[in-house]
Amino acid sequence: MLRVCNVRVELGRSTVLNDVSIAIVPGEVVTVIGPNGAGKSTLLGVLSGAATPCAGSASLEDRPLTEWTPRFLARRRAVLPQHHRIAFAFSVLEVALLGRSPHAGASSREKDLAIVQASLAETGVEHLAERAHTSLSGGEHQRVQLARVLAQIDFPAVVERGVGRYLLLDEPTSSLDLAHQHRILATARRAAERGIGVLAILHDLNLAAMYADHLVALRDGCVRAVGTPEEVLTEGTIHEVFDLSVRVISHPSRGCPHVIAA
Repeated sequence: MLRVCNVRVELGRSTVLNDVSIAIVPGEVVTVIGPNGAGKSTLLGVLSGAATPCAGSASLEDRPLTEWTPRFLARRRAVLPQHHRIAFAFSVLEVALLGRSPHAGASSREKDLAIVQASLAETGVEHLAERAHTSLSGGEHQRVQLARVLAQIDFPAVVERGVGRYLLLDEPTSSLDLAHQHRILATARRAAERGIGVLAILHDLNLAAMYADHLVALRDGCVRAVGTPEEVLTEGTIHEVFDLSVRVISHPSRGCPHVIAA
């Protein structure tokens, strides 16, 4: 399990997160929702070990993140940030292979290529393998980066008992058209089905309702609601978190909540 407990993060005189607790369990998709500036990306940074809280704890498999080596962490959890830039004209295949760097010395070239090719196929960019990364559209770029982090945590591999793997996605659908938004989140679901714990920050509440097992709603650095989509996506909670009046109805075919403007 990957978790933070009673975390507080301060930047200057501002409290960005205050007494936040969240757990990512292998085999589940957790989606974090909230307005801009709510602390969502900071929370992801604490979970990944990139940000250090001034109070509270962050742990992986019940040990503080600081007790694990960087290489061990890189093999067990992968992060897709909002923004990433590679200035050099690496091919798509070479960029995806960067995800295998933490496994150097413990994996063969043949295994690395097989994992990368499966990850490129999963995100629908295998046909771009020889293209220069710098020539891609924004959406293609996003999907290649997702393939890279999938390769990092051995996405195609069978999960070993007691070995947790975690995928942390910061607004993974931001550059994508509607079809590819669903494709990326379907990949997140398939990752969960393979025993990977997934956290995704999303702004689209209806996408969150369709693909998440649990939602965490943040506002002003505090958790305002935690639970299933049905428990969190209520008209009252959405108004409290987003200061927006909406109607929530049951999705006619999926049974999950569907949010529309009031």
